[in-house]
Amino acid sequence: MLNNPITEKYNIPVPRYTSYPPANFFHEGFQAEDLSLALKESNRQKPTNLSFYIHIPFCRHHCTYCGCNAYPMASQEGIESYMEALRKEMQLVLPQLDHQRPISQIHFGGGSPTCIPLHYLQELIKMLVSEFHLTENPEIAVECHPGYLSMTDWENLADAGFNRCSIGVQDFNPQVLKAVNRKPSKEDMADVVAYLKSRNISVNLDFIYGLPHQTPESFAETIRNAADLNPDRLVTFSYAHVPWVHPAQKALEKHGLPDTTLKSALYETACSILSDKGYRSIGMDHFVLPGDELDRAGNSGCLHRNFQGYCTWETTGQVYAFGVTGISQLASVYAQNTKSIPDYIRLVSEGRLPVSKGYRLTEEEQLVREIIAGLMCNGRLDWTALAGRLNFDSPETLKKKLTYSENKLEEMVTDGLITVSSDSIQVTETGRRFVRNVAAVFDPLYKPGSAGYSLPV
Repeated sequence: MLNNPITEKYNIPVPRYTSYPPANFFHEGFQAEDLSLALKESNRQKPTNLSFYIHIPFCRHHCTYCGCNAYPMASQEGIESYMEALRKEMQLVLPQLDHQRPISQIHFGGGSPTCIPLHYLQELIKMLVSEFHLTENPEIAVECHPGYLSMTDWENLADAGFNRCSIGVQDFNPQVLKAVNRKPSKEDMADVVAYLKSRNISVNLDFIYGLPHQTPESFAETIRNAADLNPDRLVTFSYAHVPWVHPAQKALEKHGLPDTTLKSALYETACSILSDKGYRSIGMDHFVLPGDELDRAGNSGCLHRNFQGYCTWETTGQVYAFGVTGISQLASVYAQNTKSIPDYIRLVSEGRLPVSKGYRLTEEEQLVREIIAGLMCNGRLDWTALAGRLNFDSPETLKKKLTYSENKLEEMVTDGLITVSSDSIQVTETGRRFVRNVAAVFDPLYKPGSAGYSLPV
């Protein structure tokens, strides 16, 4: 268990670093013509693989913990209009990409992608694979809300060509689910997991800790039940309470939220159980079975992350996002689509890329992104290996390009968060919970106390 002084010292708001720079740096000065230029540039940049993200924004009802870009369920006419707009956006973007580049990822997120008729998703997959060839082992994944899926629906998902399902269970405790307005699984989760595995579909089970009514005992029961289902990956996301960003989260306060000590206990309970069950910890809050590709990547220092989540260097690609609020994550550019569904439909109908804001990274920011990604994903930084991969003649030359506080690193060594040698930085077991704090040392854009950040614990 983390001792209280360390928890109190480092449990301060810091960026989540799902991207670098974080999304709060995106600005409206970046427009459609900037993205069009970036699309062409991306054909000459690395990684060469294509990763496609498709945002389905609709949900049948709103879960009060949610921080996603989600919208109330549309009518059948509204769904058809949105899906037609998706196809039109693809027709604007795909011709600008080099068709010799392979697809390594296709990911549907939301919202709840599985709340719409599944044939729409299958049609979009077919559209992409008709234009580009696939890598040897591409990941074709979908985020699933199990509360509305019958066994027939799960069968249809398998038939649609998905090979990974990320299932948002969140908790097995009915009291917790009721408090956060989350519908429990329609089918027995054991039957669902067994069926998907029989169809050679990898299964992620996703949970959230830090919700009302969770106790170490109740969460232990949830995690034990989950591990007994033997999913390929199990994720324990830390709930980020940011009602100034997502006002609906304010409703959870009437139930009471776990304090820092209790929330830390929930996580440590899950870690202990999953370790006993044979799962390996990778990145932040993720656990995988031995031999999983993420386990192998983590062991070799080749774990990577994009907006879709953790992936290997072989799987990752530059991300081209389609749909309202979607964020494209290219080698030197981020571009986010408009948040308005009517505006999105109108813009693509007019033949315009629906960009609302974005960001072009400087050379230094691209280097910082590599540093932060290495720490966040692999828990270590090998200066010699990184300098070689980034074409620097020595680690010293790379270090001179960066601005960071060696005094802060020394303080973290003293506090037991990291170990430092002349050639490497290693995050300790104690420091895993605070890897975001370690990453922030290398972030020249980070301003302590700024609004919009969340607590690591």
